Order: sequence, then C-alpha cells, then structure tokens
Amino acid sequence: MAEKAALNVVVLAGGISHERDVSLRTGRRVADGLNALGHTVTFRDPDASLLAFLEESAPDVVWPALHGASGEDGALRGLLEITGVPFVGSRADASRLAWSKPTAKTIVARAGVATPESVTLPQETFRELGAGSVLTTVLSGLDLPVVVKPAQGGSAQGVTIVTSAEELPRAMVDAYTYSDVALIERKVEGVEVSVAVVDTGDGPEALPAVEIEPVDGVYTFDARYNAGETRFYVPARLDEKVLEAVAEAARTAHNALGLRHLSRIDLIVDSAGTPWFLEANVLPGLTETSIMPQAISASGREPAEVYAALAAAAIADA
Repeated sequence: MAEKAALNVVVLAGGISHERDVSLRTGRRVADGLNALGHTVTFRDPDASLLAFLEESAPDVVWPALHGASGEDGALRGLLEITGVPFVGSRADASRLAWSKPTAKTIVARAGVATPESVTLPQETFRELGAGSVLTTVLSGLDLPVVVKPAQGGSAQGVTIVTSAEELPRAMVDAYTYSDVALIERKVEGVEVSVAVVDTGDGPEALPAVEIEPVDGVYTFDARYNAGETRFYVPARLDEKVLEAVAEAARTAHNALGLRHLSRIDLIVDSAGTPWFLEANVLPGLTETSIMPQAISASGREPAEVYAALAAAAIADA
C-alpha cells in the first residue's frame, strides 16, 4: 500500500500567528508519529529560506501544521501549489473560503445545512456609522445571547458569549484584536460537537462525532489546550439518527467548501436534533488534547497511520 512506503516529509510548524505554540505541538505530534512509522521527517519553522529549501530538497510531500493565518488563509498553500510540491490539506482557494467564517457560513447554508443568524461587521463600519447606533441596531435584530468572534481565526481566541447589552462593546473590542472583521451570531443552545472529516482517497469520511463539555461551561482557548479543563465524549451522547444527521452535515460542509484530505467541522445540535454549522477548520489541532486524534482512535485507527495515509493521498493528488 502507498501509505506504507517510506516518505521524505517536511512538517511545517510554528509560524508567526497567535497560535504559534499550538502549531508547534501539532507539528511535533505529526512528526513523531511519521518518524515512528519509518518515514524521514524534517521539522521546519517557516522562514525566508523555506521556499528555496523546498526547491533544493524536493521532499516527497509537505505536511503543513501551521495554525492561524500563516497556514490556514490560503497564502502559503498557494505558494506550495506554485512550487509543485505535494502537500497535505485543502488547496488555497478552499482554504480562503473556510478561513472566512461569514463566507463559510454562506456557502454551507446554500448547501442545505442550518447555520445561526448573524451579522458581519468590519471595524470601519463602527467608525462610519458610530459604535452606539450600530450595536443598538444589532441588538434590535438579534436576540441575546449572541456569540461575538473574529471573522477569521481559530482556537476560540477573541470569542465572547454575550448575555447582556452592556457586554457587547467589550466583546467587539476583543474580537477586533484578532481580526478587522467581527461576526455576531445568535447563540444556539444545545450540545456542542466537532466532527473530523478525513479523505485518504476513498471519499470524505466523517469520523465519530466528539461531544465537548467544558468544565467551566465555555470552550475557551485554555479549555482546548489544557488537560482536564474539558470533558470529551466519543462518540457524542446523541441518538443514532441525530449522529447520522451530524455526520451528513459535516460531510456536506466539507464538500461544499471544496476541502481536501482533512477538516474539522464544528456544530451545535439543538434540542430538536438539528445540527447547526458554526465553522470549518482546514487544519484541525492534533495536540494531545485535540479532538481529531480522539476521533481517529474512536474509529479504530492509530493517528500516526492516518497522518501517513494523508501524506500518501497528497502525493497521489498532486
């Protein structure tokens, strides 16, 4: 089988985004797993010498493990496409669509998956129309509670659950710290689930849904990456028919956005069993507390073997 052949792999991790430390942890897990299977791995932080290095070394495949804008907004992936070096993950155009949460919501909604009502506000809108009048209008159209988040970004950075009008201005400031555009979204009450989707050549497969139960009630950055701050249930504690609907929603979102190889689709399941799409991640975290490795293990596979199979799929797709 192709995934068993020894490969020369470059794992890219680190970068300059707010998620640098998480990226290094993700990259190290991928590199260690591939090394254990006998593959030759070069672990690199992207810098000014990277493109020349790739041209000179001609690796079999690049495994981007860069979280945040440096790895997920499509820019680096577009350059990798130009170099012709195979790489794991979505192509540049699909990455750009998923990176913008408002854009992703629109595309996935058109594909038939429910997504909460929302409004997207560039920071310039506040300057032009006045923060007070803008927020008053928002509150007249969206019932509290709402979730305020950066329109681009991950790991729940800059995300606030707003339960009163007084909290909204500060939440906007926090979101604008991470992006020039903020998304204000109706908060759907229900079970928070995340679905990893993998495709090693036989079509997108939704892995067992992971239910997320933060100890403090909110799945913050700390709750994501500090052991013991979140309880995970794999598979999610939902009826079989609801789990099927969740898996179908995840596959639909993955396909609608044109994603490739791997993704993580975040959803909320309401009391009626309806999955609501929140966002798509083209590079799921692969740290010791991340969701995707748990989902892979629950499917009966070893994470490292899946990472190697994805590397082989990237070569086949080049």
